[in-house]
Amino acid sequence: MSGDHRKYIRNFSIIAHIDHGKSTLADRLLELTHVTNDRTRRDQILDTMELERERGITIKSNSATFLYRPSDSNEEYTYNLIDTPGHVDFSYEVSRSLAACEGVLLLVDATQGVEAQTMANLYLAMEHNLEIIPVINKIDLPAADVPRTLRLIEKTLGLDPDHAIAVSAKTGENVPAVLDAIVQYIPPPGGSADAPLRALIYDSFYDSYAGAVMKVRIFDGSVKKQDRIFIMSTGKEFTVTETGISALTNQTRSQLRCGEVGYLIAGIKSVEDTPVGDTITLARQKATTALPGYREVKPMVFAGLFPVNGEDYESLKDAIYKLKLNDAALVFEPESSPALGFGFRVGYLGLLHMEIVQERLRREFDLDLISTAPSVRYRVQTTKGEALEIQNPSAWPDPTLIEKMEEPYVRASIMTPQEYMGNILTLLQEKRGVQENIIYVDDGTVQLLYRVPLAELIFEFYDRLKSISRGYASLDYEMSDYEESKLVKVDILVNGQPVDALVMIVHRSTAEARGRTLIEKLKDLIPRHQFQIPLQAAIGSKIIARENISALRKNVTAKCYGGDISRKRKLLEKQKEGKKKMKSIGNVNIPQEAFLAVLKSDD
Repeated sequence: MSGDHRKYIRNFSIIAHIDHGKSTLADRLLELTHVTNDRTRRDQILDTMELERERGITIKSNSATFLYRPSDSNEEYTYNLIDTPGHVDFSYEVSRSLAACEGVLLLVDATQGVEAQTMANLYLAMEHNLEIIPVINKIDLPAADVPRTLRLIEKTLGLDPDHAIAVSAKTGENVPAVLDAIVQYIPPPGGSADAPLRALIYDSFYDSYAGAVMKVRIFDGSVKKQDRIFIMSTGKEFTVTETGISALTNQTRSQLRCGEVGYLIAGIKSVEDTPVGDTITLARQKATTALPGYREVKPMVFAGLFPVNGEDYESLKDAIYKLKLNDAALVFEPESSPALGFGFRVGYLGLLHMEIVQERLRREFDLDLISTAPSVRYRVQTTKGEALEIQNPSAWPDPTLIEKMEEPYVRASIMTPQEYMGNILTLLQEKRGVQENIIYVDDGTVQLLYRVPLAELIFEFYDRLKSISRGYASLDYEMSDYEESKLVKVDILVNGQPVDALVMIVHRSTAEARGRTLIEKLKDLIPRHQFQIPLQAAIGSKIIARENISALRKNVTAKCYGGDISRKRKLLEKQKEGKKKMKSIGNVNIPQEAFLAVLKSDD
């Protein structure tokens, strides 16, 4: 590429709602440009993790560089496809990946039309001023309705339907038109080749041989082997040992120039030193301003993680530190619980992130784990003027010391067919949602915009939304702000002793119902003992719900054949005294299965 090489570079991403065919389209593009052939071809080729392939979702960003010669040109173009995760938990990673592009292919399913995350992704692309090419997918399906999807693209997304390309990523029909449109509509990268180096880290992963590998987009300047680089947010310096591009496998290059996308290796031991969204510059010739948009990723959901067998604590500790090398968004601290032993309090980006981390610990490190019910980060203002952030319900201060309590709210956008709207509005009301807007999108589709407490969203919300809408409603949300709320700490007492693993922070209006549900479950799960066991849910000293597990009764009068009634009475009185004594000193054994079952149903 002589002259200005940037003229022949196109950096783009594919964005879509979950399951609209993003990975399938990426597979076809790589096939058409001969990156994959009959021998190397497989579905979801950019999804390298076994878990991604199994669930059909993308968890980590990935990228592929390939060459393409358009039908009307003699020049060969370099395409950099930056694959992004689709789920809302990873929206920060998506926004950083988009910052590395000049344009996007916005995928819309011809059978389902525009959904909640299609809208969210569109707004993200608009924020980054990207060129948007609408692509209608799945036209090979009998239920595909292309004219309706074109109307939605124009009316709901406000995009030019004339630019839309109808394809079937599965069969490959009309996919070459997408490759030609990328050259036609997406602009080449800008930046200055002579300015000091500025490279954006849009993702990083850990390699056991090379250490942390940074995936970068060069905005200004260039970088080569042996250059001393400076990471702007951490202030650390490293020496580059390898530069290159990703064409499914890493291919080394002598340098990365302005406008290019590739990877850097610099002997860095942990992905914590390569924060996503950070700017890299040269140590000897530093850039004065960082690239915009870097922020630290903050966890939203917290839960305790404990090994089922106490002896596995060291293995869990090793595993979680190793996983942290690959997942910089993971936050944890040691925690001990009288009921569950030693473990960790772990912060996650959201429920999917939580599920994936736990699944990876189980699979990759062969661990048996118990997770406590997820909670969120609350803010408490005490009467002494202290501001506390509480992520563990056990650390909730005494109610008499609390001046003001706040909980995090999210802005939720739900797309649903009109016929399910009534049920969904009832659910939102029950979950203390505050209506912001209702938009009638087109024939039969409604967009509901609500503010909902995050704590309500992580408790059964998604499952219930899917069941009342028969799977048709789609949800997307983003953090809004903290709002004042009437919260209470609900303790679960077994035989008068609080069980720390089952403590909940809930809104006062739902405290009684949640407490009652939990102790009813426990009643079925805790085995009967020789004495009666009271189960109570309490707010402070006030009991809000109670159940009893009745005692196992031994028939002490069985040996009396007839005889005086006073002898039977004496034996029963003696038994009663024994039970009383037992109750005061007896311990209730709560089996691990009880915790597992209770906490599972609260996920």
